[in-house]
Amino acid sequence: MSAHKSIDRICIVIVAFTLVIALIFCNGQALGIGVTAHATGYENRIFDRTKVHTLDIVMDDWDSFIETCENEEYARCNVVIDGEAVRNVGIRGKGNTSLSSVRNMDSSRYSFKIEFDQYDSTKSYHGLDKLCLNNIIQDNTYMKDYLAYTLMSDFGVDSPLCSYVYMTVNGEEWGLYLAVESIEDSFLQRNYGSKPGELYKPDSMSFGGGGPGNGKDFSMNDFMKKNSDEGSDAEKTSDKAEGKSRSFDKGNRPDMFGGNMPQGMKMPDGMELPDDFDPSKMFGEDGKMPDFKGFGGMGSDDVKLKYIDDDIDSYSNIFNNAKTDVTNADKKRLIRSLKALSEANDIESTVDVDEVIRYFAVHNFLCNGDSYTGMMIHNYYLYEKNGQLSMIPWDYNLAYGSFQGGSASSSVNAAIDTPVSDDMSDRPMLAWIFDSEKYTEMYHELFAEFIDSTDFASIISETADMIDGYVKKDPTKFCTYEEFQKGVAAISKFCTLRAESVKGQLDGTIPSTSDGQSADSTALIDTADLNISDMGSMGSGGGFGGKAFGRSDDTRSGKSLKVTNTGNMQPPGGNMPSDFDGKFPEGVDPSAFPAGEMPEGFDPSKMQGNEMPQGFDGNMPEGFTPPNGDGGDADASDTNNSSRPEMNGFPGMNGTTQKDMTTSYILLGVSAIVLLAGVVFALKFKR
Repeated sequence: MSAHKSIDRICIVIVAFTLVIALIFCNGQALGIGVTAHATGYENRIFDRTKVHTLDIVMDDWDSFIETCENEEYARCNVVIDGEAVRNVGIRGKGNTSLSSVRNMDSSRYSFKIEFDQYDSTKSYHGLDKLCLNNIIQDNTYMKDYLAYTLMSDFGVDSPLCSYVYMTVNGEEWGLYLAVESIEDSFLQRNYGSKPGELYKPDSMSFGGGGPGNGKDFSMNDFMKKNSDEGSDAEKTSDKAEGKSRSFDKGNRPDMFGGNMPQGMKMPDGMELPDDFDPSKMFGEDGKMPDFKGFGGMGSDDVKLKYIDDDIDSYSNIFNNAKTDVTNADKKRLIRSLKALSEANDIESTVDVDEVIRYFAVHNFLCNGDSYTGMMIHNYYLYEKNGQLSMIPWDYNLAYGSFQGGSASSSVNAAIDTPVSDDMSDRPMLAWIFDSEKYTEMYHELFAEFIDSTDFASIISETADMIDGYVKKDPTKFCTYEEFQKGVAAISKFCTLRAESVKGQLDGTIPSTSDGQSADSTALIDTADLNISDMGSMGSGGGFGGKAFGRSDDTRSGKSLKVTNTGNMQPPGGNMPSDFDGKFPEGVDPSAFPAGEMPEGFDPSKMQGNEMPQGFDGNMPEGFTPPNGDGGDADASDTNNSSRPEMNGFPGMNGTTQKDMTTSYILLGVSAIVLLAGVVFALKFKR
């Protein structure tokens, strides 16, 4: 067969075109084509949600490690995940208050972090650099965090991956934990590709903050006054004559705790109050906390993501908690974004609109008071790329209304259009949604999509069936198996009723604002059969901030680990929840409380926070001084077992996620087709 007279030119053109397409495919990011986030392999291994995984920690001196766990210092160990060994990795205790809570409960069931590259920067678990192992404290359901992350992820929010692991230590059973992907390098690469933006975890859980409105000029001496040895008697007498409450003694009690401070209770030695501070107004006429401007981490403007000024130092609670290496240019770019956010200027360029609205739709469904929308204003990650902001969810173990023992009715019917208790403008990352009819409508549409597309009862039932046997045999769990079953029933009922309430708020049959619900409560969903505390709350596993009732000893460490009978005695902060059902541990008479008498043997000093049970008249027991406030099949017994498989730390298989895949697939497909056509054409018409 004779060849076409221009076959050489045709073949050259085809090959050249194929090379151009290939170059575009390989350099798409540099040419402005969307980045493809890539999977690295661990997603389908440790984070396969269809089963409970096994994880064995192999360590020579585990008991010594546990004794020093609160130091949060790394120690060497080996881990075996689903029979696959990873040698020489770092492990440490994880958490802040949760570490001390576990200790106060005479338990060893700490949360942990495993860092695969702690001692060898080339090592990972199929691309994963760090793994969190959550001990599931304050969660009788075992699924508050799991369900939150699953709902977020399934609805298109960039969220940490998670799964259940049954942990053993040197081959001995330790308990059922929740494995969570750490939000660091691996997370960023999985979701945003090889050149991600900047990541922050804003938090101001400390005095001061570093900026106007954050305590930059805050002085402890300005806050603590007149109850120390430095103040003269004349000054104190003068202050009292002027009605300034300096000392919380009898006859001069501030209007907190219903006006009844415990008799004889005073401010801690050395604590002084500013001249214009009147404690009598605390929880007083307007029922609001005074504006502490960042005091105790409960009002820091930077963690609220408010624009303060152009001074980098004004945002220390953000920049001191950066999770990526940020430059001054990065910091100034973020400040410009916060300014545009506070001014609601060019929202499309300042916020990843779809992502953030999806985040708040799920977040507001879950009713998490321990978050950006709550009083503490933390437990979220802020992601920024090219000046555009988005939110990443974190820590939902006190969601579903279980933070501070909210009532079932107020949580289930929480108003979706007023999700914060104070001025909406105080949360600019949320305020822009409700400042615009366009974005409010988009929020309602996405909220409806989330509710309509999610079968909450099935997800919870399937998860409970999967972990049931593991919970039953868990030797260190913070609740009994019966309490777990009650917790599962409660979280399922909460989600079902919450979905019903949200539907009503969206169609107008239930008021969607707090003011509207206060004016008309007749349409609210009935929650008479729901007890929020059944799910576990701030007091779960520790009673009044201290040791739980009826624990059995763990023979391996000699520490009391297992709750055998906590009843429902879980008042957060010492304040009984409004739906408290009166069930106390055996031998405790709740009728004694209204009279101001504590049950025999009960130590009120273990009560957390500053709130007394409703009806408590301020008479503490005689002699009591109130507080100042505030398993694989692999043999895991030998760390030197050379028969175990060796991990090389390579990234594992590469792939793509559903995010931004279209462009890459098109380019790859076109390249393959053109190349194949060129080869066929050349063969057919060759000389």
